[in-house]
This record gives sequence, structure tokens and C-alpha cells, in this order.
Amino acid sequence: MPSASAGKMLVKLAVIAAVLAGAALYALHRLDATLEEHSGAVAGTRIQVHPGASLRAVLAELAGVGAVPHPRLVEWDLRLHGQTLRALAGSYELAAEETVRQIVAQLNAGQVVMEQITIVEGWTFAQLRQAFDASTVLTHEWRDLEEGKLMAALGQPGVAPEGRFFPDTYRFAAGTSDRRLYELALQRMQEHLQQQWAARQPNLPLTDANGALILASIIEKETGREDERDKVAAVFINRLRVGMRLQTDPTVIYGLGASYDGNLHRRDLERDGPYNSYTRGGLPPTPIALPGDASLRAALHPAAINALYFVATGLGDGSHHFSATYAEHNEALRQFLKRTGAVPDAAVRGGGS
Repeated sequence: MPSASAGKMLVKLAVIAAVLAGAALYALHRLDATLEEHSGAVAGTRIQVHPGASLRAVLAELAGVGAVPHPRLVEWDLRLHGQTLRALAGSYELAAEETVRQIVAQLNAGQVVMEQITIVEGWTFAQLRQAFDASTVLTHEWRDLEEGKLMAALGQPGVAPEGRFFPDTYRFAAGTSDRRLYELALQRMQEHLQQQWAARQPNLPLTDANGALILASIIEKETGREDERDKVAAVFINRLRVGMRLQTDPTVIYGLGASYDGNLHRRDLERDGPYNSYTRGGLPPTPIALPGDASLRAALHPAAINALYFVATGLGDGSHHFSATYAEHNEALRQFLKRTGAVPDAAVRGGGS
């Protein structure tokens, strides 16, 4: 039998063990309670999680905006329970009355705020680059990359970038690389072009999908009216069939580049160049803009009309009159002059004069 002193020692040890166990349980409860504390951050507050950020770095970011009052305690609790933060890189917006546990769940679910950039139909590639380069939420890997190297990096060596990127609204997490958006826009244009080319009308005077892309870009610049795209396409398709020059101002303007002063002059129309559709037959060497799906579809499904000319009506709605003969075209032009008293270049020459 143990002695009385030994018995007292066992009792003391038992008491100490109980106290320590109680203290440990309290500590665990206190740690767990840190996850139930409500965020002190103002609703709508955003934090940025950087690629490869550690648990401690993310908690420090949260503490910096008042969302986590005791970041070290939260870290200990998560580690004790074998948990961590697997937050995707990006921007996160905090809601009102969220608990720390809810914030952790939001981060682990990768519920990032989606940013967006809209590439507008009819933009040039230069305008697309300006939009990407000006973005404050993209990571800029290719901002200073020369066009040829950019296309080579996209697996398109020797291909001009004009017209190769699909105009659309692209949503992405903050911190996404501009490279990813170039890849996505290129892929979408290829997909749309291939789909439209596969469903094209038979017997078009276009040898390949690249010709369709070039024609679609001209249609995109010639009209913004949905009900006229296929008619504009018909004029150009009919001209290609009979060997007439396209005589369309947008190609000339594109060829002038930075020297274009907002007005087309006779000297511009007479100066020969690869994009001057008044001096050269057929399609220009590259697209002149980024066409949308409607223009791609129109290029490959032109209206069943025999028009060779079109001219603005002057009605103020952007509409055009389409003519099969030069005499009819001149009469439509006369009506335009009567309505407006002016002779804008596009009105006189739209679709050839």
C-alpha cells in the first residue's frame, strides 16, 4: 500500500493534471472562439491575395483592414486543427457582419471579385493593347513586348495581330496576367471563325477563313446596323465575284495610320498602297479591325441581293441605300445631297462610286 505522503502526492498530481487539462480546454475554446469573432472591417473592404502568399501573410492582410482582430491566435487554431488557407490569388471583398470563420471559408472557396475588360467590336489591335496596358488590375507580362514577338509567343509566328482577337467582355481575377487575356481572346476568335467558316454559304469568292476574317473586319467598320451587315457583305462579295475593286474608305483610313487627320482627301484615294482598295483589287493583306460574331456571320452569309453600291441615306439613322446599277446609285446619292446639303466622303464612296 502507498504511504500517506505518496497518496497526497498522487492527489496533488491529479489536481494539477485536472487544472492543466482545464486550462488546455479553455485555451482551445478561446482559440476556437477567435474564429467566431465578427470582422471589424467595413462592408465592401477588399484585400488582395498575392500568388503563393503564406497563411501568415494572408492573415496579416486581413488584420491590416481590421477583419481579423487576433491573427496569431487564428493561425494557431487553424494549425492545431490541421487547417490552412488555400486562397486563390486575387481580390476578395468582405461582407458586413462576417465572422472570421466565414472569411476563411470565403478565401478557401476562392470567391474572388471578378474584374472585367471589354474589347469593343471594331477596335484595332492597337486600341486593344492600350486597354490592356492601362489596366490596373492585370499583371503586365507583355506590356513592352513587340507585336511580332507577342504573336510568336502565342504560337502565331509571322501572323499580323490585327483582327485576331475576339471582341467581348472578359472577366478575370485581379492579378491575372495580360498574357492570359491575349490567349483567351485569340482562342475565342479562332473558335468563332472556324464555326462560321464551317457553316458558310457555298460558292463564295473567298479561298480561306482568313479572307472571311478580313472581309468581316471591313463590314464591322462600314456599318453598325445589324439589319445591314449582310447587305454590306453582299455588295463586297458581288464585287469580288465580278472583279470590281472594293473602294471602301475604312481600308484606306487604316492604311494611313497615324497620318489620318480625320478627313479623307482625294490624294489619299489616289496614293497607292496595300490597303488602298481604290487602287488595288481584292481584299487588303490583313484585317483592319477586330470583327464581332455578327460581322463574321454576315461575311459568310451575305444577303441574296445583286447590289454593287451603297450610299448613306441621310435619314440620321445610319442606314444606307443599296443599288444594283451605277445610275440607281447616283440617284440615291442625289437624294442624300438633297436631304443633307453635304457630301461626306463615306456617303459618296461607300461601297464604291
